[in-house]
Amino acid sequence: MRFVQEFVTGLKWRDLPPEVKHQAKRCLLDALGALIAGTRAPVSVLMTDFVREQLPGDRATILVNGKRASAVGAALANGFSGNALDIDDGYRMVKGHPGACVLPVVLAASEIAPVCSGADFLTALVVGYEIGIRAGLIRHAGCQTYHASGSWGAVAGAAVLGRMLGLDPATITQAMGAAEYHAPIAPMMKGIAVPCMGKDGIGWGCMVGMSSVFMAQKGFTGIKPLLEESPRPEWIDGLGTRYEILNLYFKPYAACRWAQPAIAGALKLLKLHRLTVADMRQIVVRTFKAAAELSRMHPKNTEEAQYNLSFPVAAALTDGEVGPRQVLPPGLFDHSILDLADRIGVEVEDEYELAFPAKACSEVVIHTTDGRILRSGTVEALWEPPDTLPTDSELAKKFQWLVQPVLGLSKTSELESLLWDFEKVPDTGILIESCLLRQTGPHAE
Repeated sequence: MRFVQEFVTGLKWRDLPPEVKHQAKRCLLDALGALIAGTRAPVSVLMTDFVREQLPGDRATILVNGKRASAVGAALANGFSGNALDIDDGYRMVKGHPGACVLPVVLAASEIAPVCSGADFLTALVVGYEIGIRAGLIRHAGCQTYHASGSWGAVAGAAVLGRMLGLDPATITQAMGAAEYHAPIAPMMKGIAVPCMGKDGIGWGCMVGMSSVFMAQKGFTGIKPLLEESPRPEWIDGLGTRYEILNLYFKPYAACRWAQPAIAGALKLLKLHRLTVADMRQIVVRTFKAAAELSRMHPKNTEEAQYNLSFPVAAALTDGEVGPRQVLPPGLFDHSILDLADRIGVEVEDEYELAFPAKACSEVVIHTTDGRILRSGTVEALWEPPDTLPTDSELAKKFQWLVQPVLGLSKTSELESLLWDFEKVPDTGILIESCLLRQTGPHAE
């Protein structure tokens, strides 16, 4: 554990390789864009109200409304927003979302830490990704049940907050142990089979990670953290030399990652053949078992629209995109999308099942009204390492697509420019201010 402690407390911005520094800014841009867009989701509004009632305070900020809460409460609310649209980054072998687990904690911590520069913020973000990914690998290596991201994200959150508050290694270790013990050990497949606002357990994981640090400061003791029990020593030995943050995937569509290759295949055919909805008689998605088990029912809410296979494919073929406009009300009730979704069939392909989870592959076949059979061929989920990662320009375009409807063109452009040069910022308070619909002050709510 000493090696982990040294990494958590001792990593410096100047020590990071150039490619890791750059990736940290890409991750901040992408995760923050997802969080800001997610504030429009019903779950975000609900959790803001809940936090203001049950976890009130004035220590940290809930985005984007600028309302204040306790640091734990702000992390909880922002954590739910970060994954609300399921368009945040992920790491394939933990089948989860490290960025959404870490960013809400770093945001709240930046407001209560004695000092926090842009370089401090970004370094903490890297620490969180590295600890979170490894905690996820260890968690899943020791458990047969697929657990939601919050189950290991809480450990990363505790490490990050402890670092940013300048706590000693022993206290941080107790906090990480407490976070692991109290983390939401959420049965992920039950939340996929019957989608609900619990999603990936991320908001709760953020809350547990932060609470565990404050408890440890008062003397609360935790179990031996799971990072001491790695079944593969290289997962821990690689801290500080092998940066897993470089191996993330990003998401171009607001949908479960398992549906993303089918969405990409549908958009490929749409572009190649300039199809209209009237041209499509039947659509068949050939995919792996987990994707085939996603719901194909008409969604009644945002969560059901994301954990679905037919709906996002139909949305892609109808609107040419799958984003907030499609998965938020009233777009998720669009009759043209729902009618097309009813024409979609699903088949499990053995080849794709064998490749999963290392690869997520699908093929889309469209039978047209004039008798043609159009095949996408095998399509993998886009924006995957190492071959199809998005360029900076593509990530920036995604950020603008997500954030402009919330903050407007001018504020979005200013915020984007700030993030690309964030390591030069002396005080990260400017980041919080730049993410608000209105400026906060002494009399703000």
